[in-house]
Amino acid sequence: FAQEAGSVKVSTGEDLRVYPVLWHQLSPEYMALCYQAFNVAQSNLEKELQDKECCEKLAIVTDIDETVLDNSYSEARNIAEGKSYNFKDWTAWIDEASATAIPGAVDFLRWAESKGVTVFYISNRTPRDIPGTVKNLKNLNFPFADEEHMLFLADGSTKEPRREKVAENYKIVMLLGDNLNDFAACFEVKDNQKRRDATVDMRQEWGRRFIVIPNVIYGEWEKGIYDYKSGLSSEDKAIVRKGKLKVNP
Repeated sequence: FAQEAGSVKVSTGEDLRVYPVLWHQLSPEYMALCYQAFNVAQSNLEKELQDKECCEKLAIVTDIDETVLDNSYSEARNIAEGKSYNFKDWTAWIDEASATAIPGAVDFLRWAESKGVTVFYISNRTPRDIPGTVKNLKNLNFPFADEEHMLFLADGSTKEPRREKVAENYKIVMLLGDNLNDFAACFEVKDNQKRRDATVDMRQEWGRRFIVIPNVIYGEWEKGIYDYKSGLSSEDKAIVRKGKLKVNP
């Protein structure tokens, strides 16, 4: 059947992934939010640099996927070919090194480099993905695009030990990410209400030390909708989604 959504009829038979990918790829609002995030980041970092202590080594920690690299093309291919996300196609996409830059990312990170700030890329891409990632970042003129500054998935998906490793030698002045797991361990494997509570607890950090890049294509928030239950059918997921809608404040 079709459900009214404003003036648009949305068929339940249509792939739900089409809308977020189109918003990501085509909407100027998405671009504006990205530029806004990096403008705020530069303004805040300028203030941090003014207060820098002598000889203090500063670093930015950034995620890669949907934070500095746009992989929406990979998801669009899956939709066009009727596929779900799969590891084989994902690694082939990484090796292709064709991702484009998130609007504003290159300019901001190159500006940070010019101010003496080191950039570390902490990603849950795997170590086998480093060559393709380095090639992609270099092609787009990102700074610090080398293996030394890539901390990829090794002993578990949590990024906290890798952030701590950077903090051994640098003061981390800013973190960039599209997923709250990119900022602190307290967001990991929690239902969305607990993640929302933690977001409120850290409300002074957003737009200051923590810079969030919008991503509606995928993320931890989606797993939270299903309470991290795996193996749910499409029908079961649809029931859960509808049940989670808030029709009253």
